[in-house]
Amino acid sequence: MRAVHFGAGNIGRGFIGALLYQAGYHTTFVDVNDVVIRELNDKQQYNVVLADENSESLTVKNVSGINSMNNPDAVVDAIVQADIVTTAVGPNVLRVIAELIAKGLRERLKTSKRPLNLIACENMIGGSSTLKEHVFEHLSERERATFNEVFGFPDAAVDRIVPNQTNDDMLEVSVEPYYEWVVEQTAVKGEKPQIDGITYVDDLKPYIERKLFTVNTGHAVPAYIGQYMGYTAIHEAMEDDKVQEIIEGALQESGEALIRTYGFNRKTHQQYIDKIIKRFMNPYISDEVTRVGRGPIRKLGPNDRLIRPASLYLELTGEEPENLAKTIAAALAYKNPDDDEAVKLQKMIDEQGYDKTLQSVSGLEANDPLIAAVLRGLSLITLTR
Repeated sequence: MRAVHFGAGNIGRGFIGALLYQAGYHTTFVDVNDVVIRELNDKQQYNVVLADENSESLTVKNVSGINSMNNPDAVVDAIVQADIVTTAVGPNVLRVIAELIAKGLRERLKTSKRPLNLIACENMIGGSSTLKEHVFEHLSERERATFNEVFGFPDAAVDRIVPNQTNDDMLEVSVEPYYEWVVEQTAVKGEKPQIDGITYVDDLKPYIERKLFTVNTGHAVPAYIGQYMGYTAIHEAMEDDKVQEIIEGALQESGEALIRTYGFNRKTHQQYIDKIIKRFMNPYISDEVTRVGRGPIRKLGPNDRLIRPASLYLELTGEEPENLAKTIAAALAYKNPDDDEAVKLQKMIDEQGYDKTLQSVSGLEANDPLIAAVLRGLSLITLTR
């Protein structure tokens, strides 16, 4: 069996590539990093190390690589022969790879109408649907009808922490032992790919929002609160009692919103929260607060990890989300001269003030009670400019 995976970075190799290998696929990685592609073709294997006290290792074999800039025709040929296509390139890159994917699928249809599923394994809601939209921008109306019949774009929720790292072997990647890969089976064309590690569900949205509002929301606390308190690493921030208090409170608030919206079992969800907090305390996978906190404008968006659960909590309970509000306040005040979004955000605040800036990036109305809660949060965590 053959897999084509766009994105030969740490997440692609350490998470998706490892599971594809264990499922019996030969994986062709597609990337623009020529050094990594040459290494993949030269060694045809790499090691994935579990980041814990045991440091267990898996050797991933049956791999190769294609530089999509230098050899796009080879990518087209690989898609023609593929049994599955996956991505881990980042939400903003899906548009960039869409035209090449469209060419590959178009060429594939010339010789076969064998179903193919394309799964975007991105840290976003509706990644595969977004990829499909971008691919379809390059098709005629007639082609779109045929593509809809043959090619599936099932959305997925993925979760595995892959810390920032530098290894002597550039292909080796360290990952946390825990992972989750949930795929919406109703959008699958043909037979479901048999990959141990994938959980197929009929309705993906509860799982996407559970992950987004627990893992991503939780990670934001030691990133933004931690940076304000002077910490540079996530696991260091997590050892602070104040950070512990805020993350536990924030995840109780987001958890209440999830439980009331989707009917999650309260005890089971609490166990999920406890597991997530424990993961952030693992010193073997700790990231820099600046890497986790990067892109604050996107993370303060209306449907992202902070504003959405805070708004839901307020709407469903009628109470202010005190701990989420503090985290939103810390995200507003986040400063990093090496982060373009952080620089832009602080410029907006200098020109418009906190309240109008929050309205602008979050989509909240001026009279939304969450804005007042966040401004109180600014005072509570004694942030100063």
